[in-house]
Amino acid sequence: MNARMVDFAGWEMPVQYNSALKEHLAVRNSVGLFDVSHMGQLEIRGIDALEFTQNLTSNDLSVLTDGQAQYSTLLYPQGTIVDDIIVYRINTDHILICVNASNQDKNHQWLLEHKKGRVQIQNTSAEYAQLALQGPKSQQVLQKLTRLNLDLIPYFTSAYAEVAGVQLLISRTGYTGEDGFEFYLPNTDALRIWWELLEAGKDFGINAAGLAARNTLRLEVSYLLYGNDIDETTNVWEAGLDWIVKLEKDSFVGQKELLRLRNAGVKRKLVGFEVTSRGIARDHYPILIDGQKVSEISSGSYSPSLKKSIGLAYLPVQHANTGQVLDIDNRGRTIHAVVVDTPFFRRR
Repeated sequence: MNARMVDFAGWEMPVQYNSALKEHLAVRNSVGLFDVSHMGQLEIRGIDALEFTQNLTSNDLSVLTDGQAQYSTLLYPQGTIVDDIIVYRINTDHILICVNASNQDKNHQWLLEHKKGRVQIQNTSAEYAQLALQGPKSQQVLQKLTRLNLDLIPYFTSAYAEVAGVQLLISRTGYTGEDGFEFYLPNTDALRIWWELLEAGKDFGINAAGLAARNTLRLEVSYLLYGNDIDETTNVWEAGLDWIVKLEKDSFVGQKELLRLRNAGVKRKLVGFEVTSRGIARDHYPILIDGQKVSEISSGSYSPSLKKSIGLAYLPVQHANTGQVLDIDNRGRTIHAVVVDTPFFRRR
């Protein structure tokens, strides 16, 4: 499709097919299709699969029923983040974890090092392709290719179904802030399903979308990116991920340190900001307050939906309040910004 390709976590990925702006707006206004086969899949099977996974994740798996999913984290004992993940409860004996591309091997090794009980742990990333159909028209497009009533799949649930003659796992999840579906399917069928989805979406103005649109879409809704906004040095409290931590559940790796950190209070906090002058805030640009560098941008870009420059950054807690004025250093040129509430974009 003549996409412009870039290296991403060892994968050759399309950063854009035509226009990143057009791809972004197609997802916001109609529908877009992403190839996200770089994402990893780890599977835990066995009679103790649920208990084992519960012990290694911060969220509470016990509230899920078969077919449901939840956003969570794998944590180090010191309370910092191994990876942010989506955990699918296929059934009590089968857990599927979707992990970030760059962390596949690390996460697999982490699970193996903590193996307990009657479980089998497999890195099945090479067996799966993963596609993401995202946007307000995504259900109408997908419904043309499956007999499954998609109204029966609420947000963050999944189901096995046949799509264009291929048996696969459909989940109502995504990384764009829009309604949509992600497909886990045999990689041998990926190309055909890709073209089937594009054909089914023609009447709705579907666009193939690349990494650039994926990044601006997720930034507008303040979804975090591992390696930028969170990593092995950050904890869930300062990253604003307290909503996926259930300290009241039985013990899990990192629980004790998270409790101590919560009681002690964080020294920095991830906040959103918008630029109030000319210029675009980019990743890693230094942030100054009263002439002193206090941080740098973790994620920054122009927002096609809002038509302004936005970003995320960790600030000392005393400067992390809405309305705080910031200066951003763009190679010697000052860009002015202000801390704002997140998410930047909300679907009405």
